[in-house]
Amino acid sequence: MFCRDGVHATGIDRILAASGASKMTLYSRFGSKEALLREVLVREGEAVRSVLLGAIRDSADTPAGRLRQVIPALALWFGQENFTGCAFMNAIAEYTKGEPWLRDLARTHHRLILNILETEAAAAGCEEPDMLARQILLVIDGAIAATMVSGDPKVLQVSARNLDSVLAQAGI
Repeated sequence: MFCRDGVHATGIDRILAASGASKMTLYSRFGSKEALLREVLVREGEAVRSVLLGAIRDSADTPAGRLRQVIPALALWFGQENFTGCAFMNAIAEYTKGEPWLRDLARTHHRLILNILETEAAAAGCEEPDMLARQILLVIDGAIAATMVSGDPKVLQVSARNLDSVLAQAGI
């Protein structure tokens, strides 16, 4: 509900009605709506990384081939019935920009993705694997944001061209 409808639009009463839980259960397990949101974001991040990174990892036998699978992996995620965009982008857009706990969760999520991309870039022989990983993550984030805003399927075509350019510039 947080991801689909928004954090502020999802009140405790709606959560309780949908879950069938009591207030006492919710507060004894999580302590607050914010703590529940944290748990949702952690799990959403794990689920997205599992889909994206699993699709990339399982798609090709070489590091360069796996990096080329970023856009097809995004297409797989975007095509899921429950796709609502990036939970971290959505939550940050709703919260005060200075929420350190939210920024920390988003940074951790990004860092985990960057680590995989950087490992693949280094294994592909890239001279600057950290920079390439960041460029690819920017392509990913741009595709997510543009798809969330426009819903235009051509976003992935443009993103594929951007990824091809980034990889070519890196000699991959």
